[in-house]
Amino acid sequence: MGFFSFLGRVLFASLFILSAWQMFNEFGENGGPAVTELIPKLAIFKKHLSSLLGVGILDIDPRHLVAGMIALKGLGGFLFVFGSPFGAYLLNESTYIILLNEFLQSVALFGALLFFIGMKNLIPRRQLKKKTPKAKVG
Repeated sequence: MGFFSFLGRVLFASLFILSAWQMFNEFGENGGPAVTELIPKLAIFKKHLSSLLGVGILDIDPRHLVAGMIALKGLGGFLFVFGSPFGAYLLNESTYIILLNEFLQSVALFGALLFFIGMKNLIPRRQLKKKTPKAKVG
């Protein structure tokens, strides 16, 4: 049982470690595609936060946030492989915001699928009508 537990942790953490490695390789001068995806979201977040607090928010370099996500994914993955609960916490924090949108989209698609199946079952199937034999006169 211990070997399968370790193998499961390795396979699960490999997803995050390989993702961090890919993000690291794509980082470059401009921060890679993760930064271009993060810039509009960060702008909306800063605008919302400054309207709530009523003060200006300091400029945050999105490249630093992406570098932090890479570090959280890599370190969390390695710690998770060796059974550390802190590694699981790091993985949860690094992917929660990013995966929340995909999760909600998947839930919506699943709901649409259930709705479709339910509607399909409500439509009555065409039943063959039996011809009633005509009575012979005569």
